[in-house]
Amino acid sequence: MKKICLFLITILIFTSCLKEEEELKKPFLSYSPKQINDGWELSTPAAENIEPVALTEIFQDFHSDEKIWQVRSLLVFRNGKLVAESYTKDDNDITTPRAIWSCTKQVVGLLTGIALEQKLVNNVTDSISAYLTETSLFPDKKNIRIEDLLTMRSGISYSNDGLSGQTDDLLRQLPDKSTEFILGRQLQDNPGVNPQYKDCDPQLVSAIIQAQCGKSTDQWAKEVLFDKLEIKCLRWNTYKDGVTLGGFGILTTPRELAKFGQCVLDSGEWKREIIVSKDWIKQMTTVRIPDLYGYQFCYLWWQDKNRGMTFMWGHGGQYVCIIPSKNLLVVMTAEVNTQDDFQFHKGAFNWVDRIVQIAD
Repeated sequence: MKKICLFLITILIFTSCLKEEEELKKPFLSYSPKQINDGWELSTPAAENIEPVALTEIFQDFHSDEKIWQVRSLLVFRNGKLVAESYTKDDNDITTPRAIWSCTKQVVGLLTGIALEQKLVNNVTDSISAYLTETSLFPDKKNIRIEDLLTMRSGISYSNDGLSGQTDDLLRQLPDKSTEFILGRQLQDNPGVNPQYKDCDPQLVSAIIQAQCGKSTDQWAKEVLFDKLEIKCLRWNTYKDGVTLGGFGILTTPRELAKFGQCVLDSGEWKREIIVSKDWIKQMTTVRIPDLYGYQFCYLWWQDKNRGMTFMWGHGGQYVCIIPSKNLLVVMTAEVNTQDDFQFHKGAFNWVDRIVQIAD
């Protein structure tokens, strides 16, 4: 009797595990995009010279591949049109804003160009002391330039994840004044020398913009960027001192995330309206750091020179991949709170490669 009970319990546990695995991702049904009147023009793969049968196989594999259990969406845009989309876990992701983490940095990169255009900032070679009064308290930071912040070369000792068990990061330490906290850190390098990927540098960019525009960076961004891109679902968090978070903090949808990429692909335009200057887009996407985590780093934007691809990259596996030679944009999102090897990272761009290969 005990053996029978044990056997039944084992079967129940096994079938329960199978059910949980099956629910990790929904089966693929269709990649036909839905009309939700969000500003995107819809089309079909065939109309935009993407092989539809091969694309179907890619989407089927994206849904069924258990190795990428954490993915949430795959969207394909060509010639400025949305041609395919599918959501692997929840169809409501089409309008549900989720964290894009460090893709926020790339949005700050775009906003820097607008700040330059509006003369809120004179030049990226300016010292931050020209804009942040807090630098008077920390004279060793006066030689940091805005350009150093855009290339992660402030020289400020800072860790996003903490060092040796010490919680150094902005939110865990919970300082009252974020800008003073960052400027109060030690300099581990001379500014402009060695890149170290960290949240504090774009946080200072946000603080500079906010100090210059007279309102929070997120409020200003809504006026000069988000509204013009017909973005409606986006939320952007501010720190407790009122400064908008610059290294992370934006929550938005895959479709809205794609609009930043399309604006860059179209040299700063959205529906033929100039949003960001063409000159800044070129400057922003010019390689400044030849090797950072195996890719190239620009002004807060990433490049993969081997693929001819400019991209946005957020923790967990949030990607906007721009392939100018194909007039192609691929967006992939994933679970936002995964860590280390559980993130959607290794092999992520292989999916982009497959799409590129079938785009004539």
